[in-house]
Amino acid sequence: MTTSSGPWFDMYLTARDSIVLNFNPFMAFKPDPKSEYNDQLTRATNMVVSALRFLKTLRAGLLEPEVFHLNPAKSDTNTFKRLIRFVPSSLSWYGAYLVNAYPLDMSQYFRLFNSTRLPKPSRDELFTDDKARHLLVLRKGHFYVFDVLDRDGNIVSPSEIQAHLKHILADSSPAPEFPPTFLTSENRDVWAELRQKLVRGGNEETLHKVDSAVFCLCLDDFPIKDLVHLSHTMLHGDGTNRWFDKSFNLIVAQDGSAAVHFEHAWGDGVAVLRFFNEVFKDSTQAPAITPQNQPATTNSSASVQKLSFKLNDALKAGITTAKEKFDATMKTLTIDYIQFQRAGKESLKKQKLSPDAVAQLAFQMAFLRQYGQTVATYESCSTAAFKHGRTETIRPASVFTKRCSKAFVKEPSKHSAPELHHMVTECSKYHGQLTKEAAMGQGFDRHLFALRYLATARGTALPALYLDPAYGQINHNILSTSTLSSPAVSLGGFAPVVPNGFGIGYAVHDNWIGCNVSSYPGRNAREFLQCVEKSLEDMFDVFEGKSIKT
Repeated sequence: MTTSSGPWFDMYLTARDSIVLNFNPFMAFKPDPKSEYNDQLTRATNMVVSALRFLKTLRAGLLEPEVFHLNPAKSDTNTFKRLIRFVPSSLSWYGAYLVNAYPLDMSQYFRLFNSTRLPKPSRDELFTDDKARHLLVLRKGHFYVFDVLDRDGNIVSPSEIQAHLKHILADSSPAPEFPPTFLTSENRDVWAELRQKLVRGGNEETLHKVDSAVFCLCLDDFPIKDLVHLSHTMLHGDGTNRWFDKSFNLIVAQDGSAAVHFEHAWGDGVAVLRFFNEVFKDSTQAPAITPQNQPATTNSSASVQKLSFKLNDALKAGITTAKEKFDATMKTLTIDYIQFQRAGKESLKKQKLSPDAVAQLAFQMAFLRQYGQTVATYESCSTAAFKHGRTETIRPASVFTKRCSKAFVKEPSKHSAPELHHMVTECSKYHGQLTKEAAMGQGFDRHLFALRYLATARGTALPALYLDPAYGQINHNILSTSTLSSPAVSLGGFAPVVPNGFGIGYAVHDNWIGCNVSSYPGRNAREFLQCVEKSLEDMFDVFEGKSIKT
């Protein structure tokens, strides 16, 4: 079973907008439970080594496939895992099929390492060179590379990696006046043209070092103040210390706060989350070095190469313009969050309600309370149960959520608590059905997307459906939502996908619900979150048989 993955890659790669905010999301790690391991040098070393261990496992073909469980009680068990291990990979799909669990497609993983999105006129390219053995490190806008794998593909000794990172952290040269990093935040056609100028100006080898690096480690030289500062830093930063085109940037701040910021064309949250979880687990449970570890006595100034770009006036002007655009855009972005402490997954499951459905319903109620209407809403769902599967859309706004939101927000006194409770249950059932359909490739968005792509590719006239204002409207997603729950994630986030939208990252934990929201000046994120909080309070009151506080 294949999917519309070709056209889907095209959709990302032909987009000409800046990839910063418009596409690239982030996931932030929880701190290491052992506080002394959060020292910047210690944590950066341990995370780099753990990332390389993941790379080695992946390339040796030893990574167990992720499994999507439609019936978790039956399939997410040790017996099932033992059983499936003895089945040849070509047949394991059938074994899984019997208990409604599907091994997820792993084809995205080969772009995780040594990969970069290259700007080209009209359509970018994904570049991978898995022969390269060096790491790219950015600090204060300076570029450094050193080998992290030896000629036989073994990981360089952790204390050597530590020594090299220490050497980089000790470099006291001031930040460059024209940091080339800003170019990766430009409109793709503008950047494609400037990249040609970089190549012609004698920077081809330098760019190749950047593009082929195993990944990019960003060492920031300031601590993180709070969760809002964390989101801004990991989603965009000040533009000097990220190479946004890299498949991912592993960012480690001065206080050891860490995150993965990733480019979206090559892969989705599922692939990145697997890597992220393994890196967190490995670096905290089997750290390569201790905080007391002495770096190797090695000549880092010989092993670490500092890259320099040759910049003419046209390139300097291009960087200056890119920086001005970047700064102006970032000023318009607001990010805010809530942590709803009253309850979470545990109490919702006791109510036999889908935690995801309740969170989505809270967003519908909140928007109705704040703006008096129901708008197009997007929730992503992985279709990696299919070969080359990417994502499908769940459409959380339905006639059920509209009716339920209206009852809670506009006329709570007209309904008894059991009536309201019943409406929430209906929403939950319908949302569960939509989620299953999407995960099993039965959604409608990618189907319509592929048909439209075919019409364009054949040069036939677009069917009238695509020209209908309603089609435009459902694809102008004012509420864009995504959830990731993992014991390793402290929070994740992304920018709105339309100027008058919200970008909503959320997670329903066992006993609390977290929500991280971004907006541009057309919308008020703080007020929206207050409305989300009110919606959750109202629902939990109703579950306890209480009437809604007006």
